[in-house]
Amino acid sequence: MIQAIVTSILFAMSAVSAGRTTRLLGAGTANLSRLMLATVCLALWAHTFGGGLDGAGLPWLFASGVIGFGVGDLALYGAYYRIGPRLAVLLCLCLAAPIGAVMEWLWLGTRLSSPQILWSSVILVGVFAALAPDRRMPVPARTWYIGIALGVVAALGQGGGAVLTRKGFDLARNAGQQVDGGTAAYQRILGGLLLTAIVLLVNHCRKPPAVTEETLVVEHRWRRAWPWVIANALCGPAIGVACYQWALAVAPTGIVLSIVATTPLVVIPFTMLLDKEHPTIRSVAGGVAAVLGAAALAHA
Repeated sequence: MIQAIVTSILFAMSAVSAGRTTRLLGAGTANLSRLMLATVCLALWAHTFGGGLDGAGLPWLFASGVIGFGVGDLALYGAYYRIGPRLAVLLCLCLAAPIGAVMEWLWLGTRLSSPQILWSSVILVGVFAALAPDRRMPVPARTWYIGIALGVVAALGQGGGAVLTRKGFDLARNAGQQVDGGTAAYQRILGGLLLTAIVLLVNHCRKPPAVTEETLVVEHRWRRAWPWVIANALCGPAIGVACYQWALAVAPTGIVLSIVATTPLVVIPFTMLLDKEHPTIRSVAGGVAAVLGAAALAHA
């Protein structure tokens, strides 16, 4: 399970970087820029050392990217805007584990043992205790419910994308092919990049032309944002997702997603250093429970 644990650390670093780029560039531009940069990095790997665009699992991995990188991430950024990142990440990562496990059970027939279900539940309860808001956010009811719905869609995208990835690996394995994590991540990100670019292009065409005076402001923001864009791309869609695909290649979806669900807890020390935030006692208690659950799950 070391692959899933490393994934959670990289995803946490990516989340912190994404928060910085989103504030500087906006959600759509930040998301597209990290996908483009990560695609270049993964393409260099896949077409040099990996399998490129070959393999029996390519259609499923591409579809996984459309669902996970595309639909899932677009919904997640929409939830960020409406209900805040903490609750959005909570909904996405915590619901993705049971959703992915149920999907894989119904479709691929992968069953989890009783200890695995127990420790997966401990992880989810710990994450919820650490990240659940203390009180209802002061936003209009309609905005709140739309944000909740988008968070659930993000979880469906995360869980569904993971199951499609498992299907792609199974087809490749049955065909006698070995797909490395970097190649799988590359084949997935192409689907996500295509959908994200189409959505942003349509959205851009619907907006009025930008005011000329804003050009210098945008250039200044890009100078400040590019280091965070690089960090976001490498820790998230590039190296992070490569480790994620590696984990899915060797373990059931429910286990991998349960460990990755601890990502919001790993974010805490980074936010303490960068944003001077301090966790509450409940956050520490929930974090300890989730980490212990992940350790027990690794040996279940």
